[in-house]
Amino acid sequence: MRVAIISDIHANRHAFEAVLADVAASPAEELWCLGDTVGYGADPNECCALVRRNAAVCLAGNHDLAVTGALPLDEFSHGAALAARWTQDVITEDHLEWLRTLEPSGAEDDVGLYHASPRDPVWEYVLSSLLAELCLDAAPERVCLVGHSHVALSFVRPDGEVATGEPRRGGDALDLRAGEWLINPGSVGQPRDGDPRAAWLELDTDAVQATYHRVDYEIDRAAKAIAETDLPEHLARRLYVGQ
Repeated sequence: MRVAIISDIHANRHAFEAVLADVAASPAEELWCLGDTVGYGADPNECCALVRRNAAVCLAGNHDLAVTGALPLDEFSHGAALAARWTQDVITEDHLEWLRTLEPSGAEDDVGLYHASPRDPVWEYVLSSLLAELCLDAAPERVCLVGHSHVALSFVRPDGEVATGEPRRGGDALDLRAGEWLINPGSVGQPRDGDPRAAWLELDTDAVQATYHRVDYEIDRAAKAIAETDLPEHLARRLYVGQ
């Protein structure tokens, strides 16, 4: 089966719609979301509706848990906390109840799914080979998908060797048939790897391969939507630089 893997939409409807169009034109048969449907962006209700309509699997991210009240806002940065409070004010009860049903980890087709990491599905940012090594030790699955850092990257640990990792660009392909893997598709709605384009990953569970994708979207419209709310202004500016 071919699966579109997405993460960290962060209420950016314009980026998400561009990714959904790209996925629709691909061979992907299902969509799996690694969490953080809401937070930061201006369209939480629209993005919740799109995930519920299109995703076969969806995890809870830390921002989703903040909006539902499952995590205290004082654990977040000032801007993230302001965005969570604003989202709490505008999200519908129906979507809020749906977010409350989600968990930060799971597994599908022998692939581990974690919002943040196998060691800490809510908070850990896996950005180094050392952390990847520890996470692979903790993971029951050979191949794991993670989000949270908003950085498209992959780590691999061949049999008998240590883990190594590298950032990934659109078009990069991975052969996952050997070794242990920790893979981040990057962020749909707020990339932080210097590439402002929306990111997603195509996973082929039969061939055991994966391909990274980047998609242009109308950043001006997403930024304007944020500017027309009470959300912090810097959340719009950062979309242009992928940081």
